[in-house]
Amino acid sequence: MKNNSFYKGRLAFWYLIIIWSLISYTPALSKTALPSLPSSTQQNQISGIITDGTGPLAGVIITIQGHQKTTISDFDGKFTITAAPNDMLIFSFMGYKTLTIPVDGRSVLAIRMQEDATSLQEVKINAGYYSVKESERTGSIAKITAKDIEKQPVTNPLAAMQGRMSGVNITQATGVPGGGFDIQIRGINSIRTEGNSPLYIVDGVPYSSQSLGFSSASSGILAGTTSPLNGINPTDLESIEVLKDADATAIYGSRGANGVVLITTKKGKAGKTKFNLNAYSSFGTLTRTLDLMDTDQYLSLRREAFSNDGITTYPSYAYDFNGKWDQTRYTNWQKELIGETATTNNLQVSLSGGSSGTQYLLSGTMHKETTVFPGDAKYGKGAVHTSLTHRTEDGRFKINFSANYTADKNILPPSDFTYKAAVLAPNAPVLYDANGNLNWENNSWTNPLATLNGRYTATTAALIANTLLSYQILEGLELKTSLSYTDNRVEENRINPSTIYNPAFGIGSERSTLYLNNASSHSWTMEPQLNWLKKIGESEINILAGATFQDQKSSQLAQTGSGFPSNGLIYNLAAASRLNISSNSFSEYKYQAFFGRINFNYKSKYILNATGRRDGSSRFGPGNRFANFAAVGAAWVFSKESFLDTGTFLSFGKLRASYGTSGNDQIGDYQFLDTYDVTGNNYNGVIGLQPSRLFNSDFAWETNKKLEIAIELGFVNDRVFLSTAYYRNRSSNQLVGIPLAGTTGFSSLQANLNATVQNSGLELELRVEPFRSKNFNWSSNFNLSLPKNKLLEFPNLESSPYANRYLIGQSISIQKVYHYTGINPQNGLYTFEDYDSDGQISSPNDQQWIEDTAPNWFGGFANQLSYKNWSMDFLFQFVKQKARNYLYNTSWAGDMVNQPVATGNHWPVDGSNAQTQLYTTGENGEALDAWSYYSNSSATISDASYIRLKSVSLSYTIPTKESAISTARVYLQAQNLLTFTNYKGADPENQSSFFIAPLRQISLGVQLGL
Repeated sequence: MKNNSFYKGRLAFWYLIIIWSLISYTPALSKTALPSLPSSTQQNQISGIITDGTGPLAGVIITIQGHQKTTISDFDGKFTITAAPNDMLIFSFMGYKTLTIPVDGRSVLAIRMQEDATSLQEVKINAGYYSVKESERTGSIAKITAKDIEKQPVTNPLAAMQGRMSGVNITQATGVPGGGFDIQIRGINSIRTEGNSPLYIVDGVPYSSQSLGFSSASSGILAGTTSPLNGINPTDLESIEVLKDADATAIYGSRGANGVVLITTKKGKAGKTKFNLNAYSSFGTLTRTLDLMDTDQYLSLRREAFSNDGITTYPSYAYDFNGKWDQTRYTNWQKELIGETATTNNLQVSLSGGSSGTQYLLSGTMHKETTVFPGDAKYGKGAVHTSLTHRTEDGRFKINFSANYTADKNILPPSDFTYKAAVLAPNAPVLYDANGNLNWENNSWTNPLATLNGRYTATTAALIANTLLSYQILEGLELKTSLSYTDNRVEENRINPSTIYNPAFGIGSERSTLYLNNASSHSWTMEPQLNWLKKIGESEINILAGATFQDQKSSQLAQTGSGFPSNGLIYNLAAASRLNISSNSFSEYKYQAFFGRINFNYKSKYILNATGRRDGSSRFGPGNRFANFAAVGAAWVFSKESFLDTGTFLSFGKLRASYGTSGNDQIGDYQFLDTYDVTGNNYNGVIGLQPSRLFNSDFAWETNKKLEIAIELGFVNDRVFLSTAYYRNRSSNQLVGIPLAGTTGFSSLQANLNATVQNSGLELELRVEPFRSKNFNWSSNFNLSLPKNKLLEFPNLESSPYANRYLIGQSISIQKVYHYTGINPQNGLYTFEDYDSDGQISSPNDQQWIEDTAPNWFGGFANQLSYKNWSMDFLFQFVKQKARNYLYNTSWAGDMVNQPVATGNHWPVDGSNAQTQLYTTGENGEALDAWSYYSNSSATISDASYIRLKSVSLSYTIPTKESAISTARVYLQAQNLLTFTNYKGADPENQSSFFIAPLRQISLGVQLGL
């Protein structure tokens, strides 16, 4: 079948022609439609330069009071504008006091602006369909900017957010390039693990967070499937905002239940053409490794295990102990298999500039990265970002076009070496023989490097394009339309050739296997909007009405082939003697919505904000496709009250609250229908069908009711700013698969479960500026989140299949395990609490001990210091939590696998203080049973709290006066530099025994501007 994409077909050509036509001709049309009245006052050209007393200020907005004419200062702080001799010019710039200067007949002006800490409250915050001043927002919105992002050598935008936002918990699944992240905004709302992803909006375009990967191809190396967010280049981002409460998210309706992540890319700025270059190189290593036994400790353990089992003649397969392997050899397998140094090289160039009417930006990025594994694994990414903004001279018509295209190729081993590095005996044979070939040591072991004969390859491409058109019909009345298109493609394969096996086994290419996956997803979105702003005395009313129309089509063909005539043909699926089609699917998702907002603002002191949305989704049955979601938020800026003196200590104070609903349709397509799958079985030349899903016309939306109350306080001209919020979210009408009896022929029925999950908590944000002077500045940001998750309702839980998984009143992150009570001093075996007192340990009756693995609290502490041309930034991330430790996946002590050094604390040597039961080679059945219970007991869940020096950046700005170079900066950056933890495992963040932890990276870079 022929596939056409945005960037492969003729659609791209016509898209650009239309945009060019709009830019070229609409200014004239707008003037014709709304001609300006000729002025009877003589207009003169005014020019000047704007500084802050130490250097020029670029990007200052200059407007004529009472008129719409506007210009922007260029890179050198210079500006020109046409004005009458008696006009007043208004100069405004974020972080500086707004100035109103009379022209007074002058033609040249010299303007000096002063910093204003309280002006940070005037910063516009992106709330999606509208923007709002920080001081007047009624919702909960967290934000980071390009200044925070560019100080971290990361390839995924979620990595830049870690530790910087309250209520946003992000964990990295693996340190392998291309791996994914998990994000939770104010907890887990849905019982379904796949139903907790937030909505991503990139430059106003909905961006799918659903991976197109095939788990059979990638799960061995990526801890899941490819992350679609790798298609967003962090160096192209201007800001990331996270919408958390109902007031901020309800306008997104069914898609905002789990929060909304707004990603805004960089735009061009007025001024002369600028060329910027940013290049860095990084070196990455493991942050932590397990403290494992050396050869002497390991052989001592094995010797005691054989003795305990009464074995004096060592088995032929005990190569580590019977003399076949060198008992004096020691290999640090963590160093050999996961101890390489990963390198990263990143280069970004950009060209930007423009006039006050038209601004442009074009940037390109090349990124190359290797891994800590042996072999030639590598990851490459290329990204192009373009932005074009234009407005007519009278300011009525505006157009903004942006496009982002990212392509990457990931070549990795088919599986991670982390687990092998932890369990291989320290005296295992060397990897290569004297001739440089893989060493099989007389067929006594499986050489781990044989895996490198296999390969996982993934090629992905992502396009995000958006055009925003706006026209001011009347004063205060604006018509706006957003037209967007996205295209995502994934091609991945994994090969397991026969060469991954020991040649002595005689396995040929008839056992070679190929996994293939080709998937794509593309969508278009159109959002017309009408916005009306009216000032009535000291009040201001803002009304927004709009609609959303979205169509998304996805397809996937995942295949497995095996039995090839030669390994040289392994990439040719037609050469496979056995073919299995794992997935051949096509789905279409249609979404339609109408939304609105009414905002009332009186004296910038009393603010009321109401939002609503009526959603329609093709994922539900005919009677339940539409649902209504709404919210109301209010704020009282009490610091503006006359009875408060804010001129001394209290500079700002605001109370805000919100309540509303949002929904969730993250259930996949066609889930309400009765559907059939192809069996793949041939019966008399006919391929059969089998029913796969039952029809459920009552299938409907999940609903999340959100409540928030917050207070914001600024002291000493906002140099100390405190924000505290309490929230409570209740998610009900859960979309789950209700298990059915096997006699029905179906394992489950997709339906709504009348269960309610509550997330509540406190969020604290503190910003402090201890020092602020001409040469030295220091600011600190601290955030703390204290979440609480609870299952409030679950009708008939005790008689449901979920009885052994959940408990009313407890978190849905709980683990029901055996309660470990110590070691029996008589026989040296692990003991556990017998809950039903029947004299034996069994499941599920005795798996009643509750351990909660949800975080108790988390946050971050960031500091920014600058002294003259030097600047330093660092961020500490901290988490208080419990998690599964290495004991959950390790084998019993005495088996032919290495053990942590702590296993040496054992019975009977350490008596009642022992942590490990008596050693056994596996011949002691009672010891094996005890170990089996132990691996799923409270002993394998322990403290996983940590404090991590997440990022450090040190930079020096080189003076460039009287030089063609406008800016020059060198910098040293580090990621995951230090970790402080008592976690019994390699890393407390990803908590995995099978996948590599996030790497410690140190980068050296240079930034130049011409």
